Amino acid sequence: MSAYEQQRLGTASTLARLALIGLVLAAVAAGFAYLGGWLTPRALTPARITDAFEHVAGVHPGFRRNHAKGVGVSGFFESNGTGVRFSKAVVFRPGRVPVIGRFSLSGGRPDVADAADEVRGLGLQFSLPDGEVWRTAMINLPVFPFRTPEAFYEQLVASAPDPRTGKPDPAGMKAFLERHPETVQALAVIKSQPIASGFHNTTFHGLNAFRFINSAGQSVPVRWLLEPMQPFEAASAASAPRDKDYLFDALIAQVQRQPRRWRLVLTIGQPGDPTRDATIAWPAGRERVDVGTVTLDRVEAEDTSPVTDINFDPLVLPAGIAPSDDPLLSARSAVYARSFTRREGEKKQPSAIAGADVRRGK
Repeated sequence: MSAYEQQRLGTASTLARLALIGLVLAAVAAGFAYLGGWLTPRALTPARITDAFEHVAGVHPGFRRNHAKGVGVSGFFESNGTGVRFSKAVVFRPGRVPVIGRFSLSGGRPDVADAADEVRGLGLQFSLPDGEVWRTAMINLPVFPFRTPEAFYEQLVASAPDPRTGKPDPAGMKAFLERHPETVQALAVIKSQPIASGFHNTTFHGLNAFRFINSAGQSVPVRWLLEPMQPFEAASAASAPRDKDYLFDALIAQVQRQPRRWRLVLTIGQPGDPTRDATIAWPAGRERVDVGTVTLDRVEAEDTSPVTDINFDPLVLPAGIAPSDDPLLSARSAVYARSFTRREGEKKQPSAIAGADVRRGK
């Protein structure tokens, strides 16, 4: 602050100072009101999306508002060095870096029964030797059903259960799909893909496009996926009763017997490939590059795993990886942060997958 400004403040009257304080407080309050959507009730905010998750699944203190049921895992990523052609990120240099992650099922209920057709998630954090981290939140869908945050929110509201039936209103979902033909097309792609029998042989997709920048400053659009090295086996269509945690129980037993491994594969985009629309798959002929292997050799109950306190924000990126123009990225980041803030201020109840279950290798 300049001497002139200090002099002006020093000679200001008490009334003027109080007025100034009042204006500052009003501005701060207005800022919070705007961010919270109070002044623009029709605006879509992170709080409104988080509220919608709670409306659909209920409030479960201390748990994530989506992908509430999960277990922690850890291991390492072994880079083969081929990724340095596309990105200067340290993670792609030859060598090994530790990873910590979380397998999960979609939805806000931490006690939901496992089902083959539930969306499966895998969040990973790569800890790099220079102190950087890379976080990615992936799911088992080859494309995302929604193009924009607004479409995602519309579908979330439409999927809220009717109090009379306990199920979503079919008319509301039908109206949503009529307004969003891109979702209909994406769902057709998703339904054409066979579902894997478990977490261990599931392919996990990063979905959104990113930009990789190499040491020469060259930039290319990239999508990535984790391709299992365990043999694929389709999920059984049998209707026989299963334990409510059968997917997680199988994963725990498998990891305790032998490490599970996935190839990290980059798909290199070309000019014209959509980078702001996750409902559209890139052409099958695009270059695919195997840049290394993720090995997960330890599983831990979420109650004791450090992964509980990790927010898998997709915009936590190392130098050499940058966001694309996909509007879902900033929306995901903001909603994840809001969910994280809420659950960190709550007392968490025990997770559905308890430490004893992990120790027994159910």
